[in-house]
This record gives sequence, C-alpha cells and structure tokens, in this order.
Amino acid sequence: MSTLLVLVTQLFGRREPQPPVAKRIHLETSGQASSTIFLVMRRMRAPLIILIVIFSISVVGLSVIPGIDPDGRVARVSLFDAFYFMSYTATTIGFGELPWPFTAEQRLWVTFTIYLSVIGWAYAIGSLLTLIQDRSFRQALALQRFTRKVRRLREPFLLLAGYGRAGELLAEDFDSLGQQLVVIDESSDRIDALELGSFHADIPGLVADAANPHHLSAAGLDHPFCAGVLALTNDDETNLAVTMAAALLRPDLPVVSRTVSAPVAERMHAFGTPRVVNPFDRFGEHLGLALHAPASYQLLTWLEAGPGAELPERGDPPTDGRWVICGYGRFGREVTSDLRAAGLKVTIIESADARRDVAGEPEPGVIVGDASDPDTLAKADLGSAAGLVAGTDNDTTNISMLATARRMNPDLFLAARQNRPTSAALFKAMAVDALLVPTEVVAHEVYALVSTPLLWRFLQEMPARGDAWAAELIGRLRHSCGRELPALWRVQLDAKQAPALGDWLSGGAVGLGDLLRSPEDRERRLKAVPLLLLRKGEAHLLPDGDTVLAPEDELLFAGQSSERRELESTLVVDSTAAYVLFDQHLPSSWLWRKLSRTAVAAPPAPTAADAADVEAGQPRK
Repeated sequence: MSTLLVLVTQLFGRREPQPPVAKRIHLETSGQASSTIFLVMRRMRAPLIILIVIFSISVVGLSVIPGIDPDGRVARVSLFDAFYFMSYTATTIGFGELPWPFTAEQRLWVTFTIYLSVIGWAYAIGSLLTLIQDRSFRQALALQRFTRKVRRLREPFLLLAGYGRAGELLAEDFDSLGQQLVVIDESSDRIDALELGSFHADIPGLVADAANPHHLSAAGLDHPFCAGVLALTNDDETNLAVTMAAALLRPDLPVVSRTVSAPVAERMHAFGTPRVVNPFDRFGEHLGLALHAPASYQLLTWLEAGPGAELPERGDPPTDGRWVICGYGRFGREVTSDLRAAGLKVTIIESADARRDVAGEPEPGVIVGDASDPDTLAKADLGSAAGLVAGTDNDTTNISMLATARRMNPDLFLAARQNRPTSAALFKAMAVDALLVPTEVVAHEVYALVSTPLLWRFLQEMPARGDAWAAELIGRLRHSCGRELPALWRVQLDAKQAPALGDWLSGGAVGLGDLLRSPEDRERRLKAVPLLLLRKGEAHLLPDGDTVLAPEDELLFAGQSSERRELESTLVVDSTAAYVLFDQHLPSSWLWRKLSRTAVAAPPAPTAADAADVEAGQPRK
C-alpha cells in the first residue's frame, strides 16, 4: 500500500518543466528546415516544365486533328476528352475508353505523343533519381527530419555536441537514466553509429558543424525544454564556439565543455560560468592524489566510475624519487606541473621537433631525443627513477617505451596515456599502474556534473578530509553495499519530495538517524550511506545520525534500489513517516484517520534554543 502511495504521489506530483524566463536570442531555422522543398523545385524545374509542355502539345494537337463520329460526320475531340485520354495514356494506365474510333491521322498523332511522353518521363525520373542521390538534398532532408523530431520533444533534453568516445559513453549512461539527448556531430559515421545504437529512447542526431549557431539552433538550443549543453568534440575551437553560442543565445543554460588547452579554458570562462573539463589537468591531479593519498584516489575513481562499478584495487605508488616524463606536449606539461607541485623531481624527454616548437622557453633537465629509443631512455637513468609517464599522442610509441622502461627497471611505476579505444587491450596486457584515457575521464566527470551535481561537490571536497577518512568510508560502503558501487541519488527535503515530513522539519524533530530506519521494522537501519548534506550552500560530508534535518536540505545517498524505495516511502507516506520517526501506528488512509479521529502527532513548538540548535545542525533537547 505504501509503495502504491509513493507511485501515485510521484505521478501526480510531477510538473512539466517551465520554459526558462531568461532573455535569449532566437535564431530562425525554418529556412534551413524547408530548404528541401526549394531544392526539389530548383532541381526538378526543367523536367517538370518539359513534361507540362509535352502534355499540353499532346492535348491541344489531339483536340485540333479532326475525326469522324459514328454517323460519319467530321468531329473533333473536346479539350476535356483529349486531356482525359492523354492522362491515362501518358501514365500507362490505358483504360481504352474512346469517344469513337480514331482516324489514321489521330492514331499517328497519339503514337507520336506516346513516344514523346516516354522521353519526357524518362528525363524526369532520371533527374529525380539524381536528386535523391545528391548529397545536399540528403542533408537538407535529414535536417528537416531532425528539426521536426527536436521540435516535437516535450521533455527536458541535453544538447550533446560531439559524439566521439566520450559522447558514446555518456549517451549510454544518460539513456539508462531516462535522460533524453540530442546529438550533433560533423562525422556521418558517428551519427550512423548513433542511429544503430540500442538505446531505449529515440535520440535525434544531425551531421553538421556544431560551431555554426544555426545548426545549434536547429538542434534545440532555443527549445524551451533544452536543459543544458555539452560541448565534447575533439576540437577545442569548436567547443569554444559552442560555449560562446550557448552563453550568448541561452545564458540561462548550464554548459559543460571539454578542452586540453589552458588558454582556451580561460577564453571559455570569459563567457558566463561554464564547467570546463581538462582531462590532462585532471589526470595530473589524480596522479598527485594517488601518490600521497591512495585511499582517496581509490574512492574517487570508484565513485566516478558510476553505479555497478567494481571497487578498484588500492595502488601503492612511490611517494618520493625522480619521475621521467616522455612527451612534453600539453599533457606532459600538466603532469610535470602537478608532480613538481607535489615536491617531486622530474626529468623530461622530448623530441627535437617538439623542442623547436617551444624555442625560447628553456626547461631544466630536458633530454632531447626519441623517447622510444632505448639509448635516449638510458640517458634518463631509469635505474634510479621512481616512475615514468608515457604521454605522447601515439599509442604505439607509448607502449614501446613502457616495455623498454620495464625491462630497464622492473620496479618502475608506469603511467601512460591511451589515445585510441582500440589500444585498450594492449595497455591492459602491459599492466600499467596508472592509465589516462582522456575520453573516459571526460565522460566520468561530465556524468558526475550533470546527473548528480551533489556527487561532484562531494568529489571536490573529499580529498581535504584525508586518506584515513577515505579508507573508513570505503569500508563503510563495502559493509553496506558490497564491492559494487550502489546507486547514488539526491533527495531534497521540500514539499515536493518529502511531503510527509511536513512541519516536523521546521520544528527540528527529524534526525538523520531516525529517517534512515526501515518502514518494515524501525529497529532495522537502512543500508543507505548519506555521503553529503548541503544546507544553504554549505556542504557537510558524511553527516552522522544525530544531525537534525531542516527544510530545503539536500542529501546525497549511496545504497541499493530497494533501500531507496523504502526511504522514499518514509518521505511521501504520512503513516510510514509517523511510524519510522516516532513509532506511531496510524491508518494509512487519510479517510480512515478522519473516521478514527486519529491524527499525526505534531511536535511541540520549538523554543528559541531549539531554533538555534536546528540552525547549527544539532539535535533538539
């Protein structure tokens, strides 16, 4: 009964999202969407004119040539009869209905017009087939179909620019959550892969340049149900253009953008407040965290992997010593900066070409040469090094230098950058200690940012708590949920998501420990771990059971789906909340409560001291 009430409340409590009220600029796309009609008319103009001329000459000629009626008198076919006859003759229907038998002259004219119409139809059909195969026509047709699909959407959707590996992973994750997407990518192969994907929802996809604001508008940028923009192409300039267009045309929308360039990231931040994800910078931070706080790094990677992920093994990287960086491009610079910030010495190996590109910016401790050459690696004295980072943009080169380095020093900590998904099996066989897959880093961070914003807040503040704290939390999650990461969900204690709590929240009568009792047996605690409490913008990590909850509090939980359903029952059903919080047994129905004159006991009016305790997050006395 309680489950049914939960479902009914959720169904009738849902409201359609309202169109954003922020001022925005509308880009007209109807001309693009209707360009198919104009293209057809332009390409088929000559064939249609020829058919009309042939048909007109045939009708007029047949009506002019005299014939003989059944009485032997000279008669002519009317224009209507000639039009009727030529219509079923030219279309090869051939009814055979005639006003009277034709004369030889009329039959000769009809024969001539038949062959003439065949030529005209052949020309028209050939032109039509050529038009169908024309690339511009197919693009216009696809744009019209795509625009129509987007225009008919009546649920919040995310506009995804770029359907590479990161976009593919995000599409799978968001589709499993029931989140609608609209995809735009310049590669037809990727859009074909999207259409062939086994998704629950129909995801519209368009082959177009995402940097073009008109294409973004056609993809739903100005749609009232557009809930956000994800700029995840492989080109930084395109991502910057998408970020600019979203900030200028729809300043009310949240934007998440990908880049590997610090200057481009600064230019993105000049337009509103987009969330910029730099996988190179993030890997450097993760590597530094793994060196000094392995338990925190283990927890971070586990939570970012998403529900169902196995708990990764806790690494034991070297905390001191010298590191060798092979490949001093954007990735190498980010990692070098983070390692030096951690107080570690770094030796850099870069090619002569890369060295010439950065002339005028000398870097101490640089070895110029090919990092995949054993002689070059020997100059770096790998025997005395603690770790090596293979960070070039070529997977074959990275794997080659990893194999050489391991042969020179089997105890070396190896970190590498994987550029192509097809190389995953090779890096796995190499048993790399730390692996950067930029697309996966981007996908995990964007998923955490968009699907569960409280999780992102938790991940940002978690490292400051220390390694022992992270290890304790991992043990708590394993004890409650096992080695597979459970579902993560957010609850806001307001009238929509927690109507059963009512005035108890304002009175400071709801403690977190009491809320996490089972509706079936309040002596049993739900196996749900509260990860974060957000109150008035201030985050409290791992709140304990004595924490007093207040209206509008936001909570992030980790637990199995069954535990989530039981908690939702407490939040929604009055009788369940009364039993769980105060051990009161009340009728489940409002009508039965009225008939039995039983009401939910209200808490005593809070005193000034109680209000101060609630504000401070302390239990009422």
